[in-house]
Amino acid sequence: MKQDSIVGAVWTRAERREFLENELREKTRLWIEVMVNEELDAALGLGRYERGAGRSGYRKGKRRRMFTTANGRHEIVMPRGAYFEAGEEGKKEWNSQIIPRYARRTAAVEEALIKSYLNGTNTRKIQRALEPLLTGAALSKSTISRILEVLEEQFAQWRKRDLSGEDIAILFLDGFYLRVRLAGRVERVPVLSVMGVRTDGTRVLIGLEARMSESEAAWQALTEDLAQRGVKAPILAVIDGNQGLRKAVRGTWPQIEVQRCTKHKWENLAAHCPKRRQEEMKADYHAIVYAEEEAAARAALERFVKKWAKECPGAVESLLEAGDDLLTFYRYPQAMWRMLRTSNGMERVNEEFRRRVKTQGSLPNVAAGLKLLYSLYAGGAIKLRRLDGWEGLAALAQTKRAAWNQDKKQTVDKVA
Repeated sequence: MKQDSIVGAVWTRAERREFLENELREKTRLWIEVMVNEELDAALGLGRYERGAGRSGYRKGKRRRMFTTANGRHEIVMPRGAYFEAGEEGKKEWNSQIIPRYARRTAAVEEALIKSYLNGTNTRKIQRALEPLLTGAALSKSTISRILEVLEEQFAQWRKRDLSGEDIAILFLDGFYLRVRLAGRVERVPVLSVMGVRTDGTRVLIGLEARMSESEAAWQALTEDLAQRGVKAPILAVIDGNQGLRKAVRGTWPQIEVQRCTKHKWENLAAHCPKRRQEEMKADYHAIVYAEEEAAARAALERFVKKWAKECPGAVESLLEAGDDLLTFYRYPQAMWRMLRTSNGMERVNEEFRRRVKTQGSLPNVAAGLKLLYSLYAGGAIKLRRLDGWEGLAALAQTKRAAWNQDKKQTVDKVA
């Protein structure tokens, strides 16, 4: 027979769990009421039933409120109070900071909802997943939607935030496609994304915009917006072979160096080479992009051109099209080469975006898609580690910027 006290009781696992959860819920309710009453006492200057000159207001009854925490729904007896000083409608009503007016759940519960959404869970699954946790506090779809509105506000602030304090030295720029509904049809919409590397080596997402294409004009609008918000002098941009992107980057930051993604370039070369010769060509190409120094890379490039000019002229033409932009990374510390020679860092972020949104099917609109992508990053679902060899980045950026400023000054003096 179950005893009233836990001492000496022999219960099943289910009974023990139910007892513990009930006790936790009851204790949580009592703790909340104690904290709120102490908060009101502090605001009024004196405790309940106390008299004295330090009193700044008075209690005015109680009201009951339903409030949800991580261990369930509680009926809280909330004290009411008013201050002596006049407010807009007479005496100023006291409002708890622990449980603000109109709040129906703790921040932890809302964070659990948001993090579930950030990890690619749709609202229906969120309801089912949190049902055991929020006993007696069913969450409607509209409730979850209202909670998630905070993401829209955060995203709106994030996309317009000041970037002048970030000191971005390197940019990784890439585009990918999202499936969204437009005019009743599912369409693939380009999303342009930009990752910045600060001078301390930390990487941060700084740009995320949907456009109707990956044209020069589309990228130019994004890069100019970044410049206006404070990204003034990045020293390097790592990009794929999009010529419109290259022109946009150089148009916004004329002195910036450009590194073409060596992985994308190999894919271009392979398209011009018979399959039976691709391994051989790949080895010759790797001799260029995995050389021990820039001089050796240029020598390997010359050998590649001579060897393949007749058999695969298209591959040679494609290789020469990249020009010096394919070898820019050699002018940086060797510890950085692995992360600078390709746009893989940005592509992995975009791939994670694509993987996460698969759970949503086609997104209802472009705004919803961007909000979800931002949420995945802001919620910590996507981690960005520091750039390899970051220790020398700040000094390198300072040196390059100083040289650019000197060249600019000499040009101005010559014109004058």
